[in-house]
Amino acid sequence: MNKNMIHRLLKTLIPLLFLIFLTGCQAEKDAGRPNILFIIADDASKRSFGAYGSRSTETPAFDALAKEGVVFTNAYNNNPKCSPARAAILTGRYSWQLEEAANHRPYLDDRWKYYPFLLEKAGYFVGYTGKGWGPGVYKGLDISESDLNPAGHLYKGEKLNPPYAGISKKNYAGNFANFLKEIPKETPFCFWLGTHEPHRAYEIDSWKKEKRDTSKIKVPKFYPNDPKIVGDMADYDIEVEWFDKHLGEAVEYLKEYELLDNTLIIVTSDHGMPFPRVKGQIYEEGFSVPMIAFWKDKIKKGRVVSDFITFPDIAPTLMELAEVPIIEQMTGKSFKQQLLSSDQGRIDPERNHTLLGKERHDIGRVEGNQYSLAYPVRAIRTDHYLYVRNLLSSRWPVGNPEYGFLNFDNSPTKQRILELKNDENLGKFYEMNFGKRPLEELYEINKDADCVNNLADNPNYKTIKDSLWIKLEQKLVEQQDPRILGNGEIFDYYPYSRIPRQQKLYNDSDYDPIKIFESKFDKKVNVKY
Repeated sequence: MNKNMIHRLLKTLIPLLFLIFLTGCQAEKDAGRPNILFIIADDASKRSFGAYGSRSTETPAFDALAKEGVVFTNAYNNNPKCSPARAAILTGRYSWQLEEAANHRPYLDDRWKYYPFLLEKAGYFVGYTGKGWGPGVYKGLDISESDLNPAGHLYKGEKLNPPYAGISKKNYAGNFANFLKEIPKETPFCFWLGTHEPHRAYEIDSWKKEKRDTSKIKVPKFYPNDPKIVGDMADYDIEVEWFDKHLGEAVEYLKEYELLDNTLIIVTSDHGMPFPRVKGQIYEEGFSVPMIAFWKDKIKKGRVVSDFITFPDIAPTLMELAEVPIIEQMTGKSFKQQLLSSDQGRIDPERNHTLLGKERHDIGRVEGNQYSLAYPVRAIRTDHYLYVRNLLSSRWPVGNPEYGFLNFDNSPTKQRILELKNDENLGKFYEMNFGKRPLEELYEINKDADCVNNLADNPNYKTIKDSLWIKLEQKLVEQQDPRILGNGEIFDYYPYSRIPRQQKLYNDSDYDPIKIFESKFDKKVNVKY
């Protein structure tokens, strides 16, 4: 073989060997990074799953994963409504750090970085099905009419015939299976599976068709034990079980495609059930969420962890596990340690509290000529107490009475409690659900998980109350919360995206929240439409 032939051969082989080396390094890197399946229910309370003690539902898929993985007993959203809760997950930021995305049905764009697309840039194959971020307008298009979503690239082709009206025809697990078929070989994936269940509406009295035993339903102390309310909760339970069905099928598809062993599965819900004094409310039932995680041979099975986990912690956790640098935007704290530790109980002594809040969740709260004002609340939850600060307690907490208390979803439960307003014995439930609230609320959670005994005016708890407010205020100042720094009015005026609905409700064809916002604030304020 002459020198020229050897030179040509080396010129061909060296780049080829280098490419093989690089490919091998990438394959080795990807082998250490988990696939990520994030499964989120829409409006499911922690109380509704067997692993958390439910007797009225059967959730075998959820309970099996809980048994084989880790159960978090102190997992919380940061703002108990769909849009802001999901924005906190996707961005890794606290609600009050998200400008207009702290509100429900906002306008959203790409000023924020969303973890699915950050993982995609790092080599992950990314998709979602069902409900991702929303409701609201993203990049100029209503989420309900667009395939664009911060949760990923949409998979939506598979349909089915649901057993009851109100249940979506979307085959979430089937869409996930189609996604799995498209994953390039040896490429990690990140998938968001968001069901629309158990969000309302329900087929009323569907529970009767199944002859369900309603005696197993535990009615919260903020409702009367009324047949109409119990039946409504039974209809809700059916949709919780529909969520669990798709969870189980998704796990089976992972087994079928031999992907289960290296897939991290996190299962949660955006907030509590769609009932008065729960959904959208800063009480335990509204912001405490189910959360379990499974990762075969990486997460020690059968563990129960009491460290406080909040939705802004999810994105940095997934970034760290995927070996992607956590960006400065993300103010949440990774809970990789809590996932992978072999210990139970409290892993990190510093994870002993969480911060909560809300701004405008829906329309129907009127002052002057501005129709869609917020009901701002900030709160801190510790191991034993919940301290709530209703920052503008003169406002109606769930919307003005003349507009039908629109911050609560319409339901048989809502209607029944409204009927009790003038009842001599049961009128207290009306006040508890629809009445105005004091500036401060304090609940001893271990004794009062339903948050019905406000201790804020009890002199025996004054030291505890004051210390919690000091800690809460200090934390919010550190996080640059506009409400605490004196610019909170901006949350009242960020535009609500359903303009026609507002015009109809207020009988004002000229009502334009975007123009109102622009007239109130400097053009430099970072809001886009």
